[in-house]
Amino acid sequence: MKIQILSKETGKANANALFFVKKSVQFSSILSEEAENQVESVLEGMENGPFEDLEFLEIDGKSTLFVNAAKERGLSGLDHLRMAAYRLAKRAQKKQIPVVSLMLADAAPEQFKAIAHGLFYADYKFDVYKSKPTPLFEATFEVVAGDHVAEFKKIADEVIVEQAAINTAKDLVNTCANDLYPETFVEFAKNVAKEFGISIKVRDLKALEAEGFNGHVTVGKGSSHPPYMVTLDYDGVKGNKAGKTAGSKPPHLVIVGKGLTFDTGGLCLKPPKSMPEMISDMTGAASALAAIQAIAELKLPIHVSAVLCLAENAIGNKSVLPGDIFAAKNGKTVMVDNTDAEGRLVLSDGLYEAGTLGATHIIDLATLTGAMVRALGYAVAGFFSNDDDLGLNVINCGETCCEKFWSMPLEEEYADALKDKFADLKNTGSDAGAISAALFLQEFVPENVAWSHWDIAGTAFVTKQWKYTEYGATGFGVQTLIELARQIGFASR
Repeated sequence: MKIQILSKETGKANANALFFVKKSVQFSSILSEEAENQVESVLEGMENGPFEDLEFLEIDGKSTLFVNAAKERGLSGLDHLRMAAYRLAKRAQKKQIPVVSLMLADAAPEQFKAIAHGLFYADYKFDVYKSKPTPLFEATFEVVAGDHVAEFKKIADEVIVEQAAINTAKDLVNTCANDLYPETFVEFAKNVAKEFGISIKVRDLKALEAEGFNGHVTVGKGSSHPPYMVTLDYDGVKGNKAGKTAGSKPPHLVIVGKGLTFDTGGLCLKPPKSMPEMISDMTGAASALAAIQAIAELKLPIHVSAVLCLAENAIGNKSVLPGDIFAAKNGKTVMVDNTDAEGRLVLSDGLYEAGTLGATHIIDLATLTGAMVRALGYAVAGFFSNDDDLGLNVINCGETCCEKFWSMPLEEEYADALKDKFADLKNTGSDAGAISAALFLQEFVPENVAWSHWDIAGTAFVTKQWKYTEYGATGFGVQTLIELARQIGFASR
């Protein structure tokens, strides 16, 4: 799919597209008066609410696709535009329309960005395992931008980078565990680091054992594929003193991602029905890698690191046993009450690593609890934060990126349930499963650091169509991480 930004129509388009809400058409000021009257007449005939699909109508003798920008329930105005553009692109592919003109001279920058994202979402395919992949028809969308050509070109370039990062995360998550395991994930991360000029440090099992990163060692020791911790670093402010006040510490955002390339549940084995989706248990690490890829390519003015906590939770003769106790990197001892609560164990190491890097802000994201899925489903991610400003920033950035986040409480009343009779902590707590997991992670957050934990268990992977994902990885969280880095970076200048 291609996007071309033009100041006016070229006459080359095979079809025009109009975005409408109920009986009003958006972004149509460049239509002739006769065409506007024709559109109004068409809309007047639509008395039965939103139609189910795009319609071909003749406007000024040219095929025109009407795209309902308020069809789905519960979406924001920007997400309505994304969905409308996604359906438009799908129809153009299906009908093999070579060139479609979008008249967006009246669109605000954020509206155009939403439309561009929607168009690109329609282009994603994961068919590497198909014996005969179906080629995707490449349509061109001519965006008539009027006086906004330069601005829209810049936005389109940003969208291309962000969508490439989202596709990176999706491809990693959708890849089968026999092809993607900790070692191959490391090789992929090395290639990303080399391509985008990001520094990288890799700790293998020997280094993890020597340095006391026992969360990784405990979880990964039962698998034939040993665990790794990968630390990536991009410094967009190195040598740049602009915006720094005397004595202030420039922001350093560290993204910590859970990277269980497959999770059997360990000896606390998962039921077979839920097992196939466990290829997605490394979504946090995939999203962290994808985000720093885009942040580096966009050259955002901020220092960002990503910590990928990679392991495979499998069953073997060295598997951790329920009741085993280990010493975490920060010195606290942990009793493994449930081997299927393994994500928080590797994240404990990642959070400690974030502290050693000098983080001012930490985001950890993980497909962590079934409790969050039951609480918020597939459309909303629950998040926790020890800092109100960071929490508000997460919500606002999520809204900008059409990703829904809901603030959850770090309820101290449940903290005592994490105490163990022999160890300092155990890895499961009260019936409030998602809150207990967040409280456990908080035990490993460095002091005086703004931290937010995102539980993306419901939003990371879907088995039926949800918005612009037909099946599999959604890429949820990648855009919000990029936007959060953008906001924190520019706010400090």
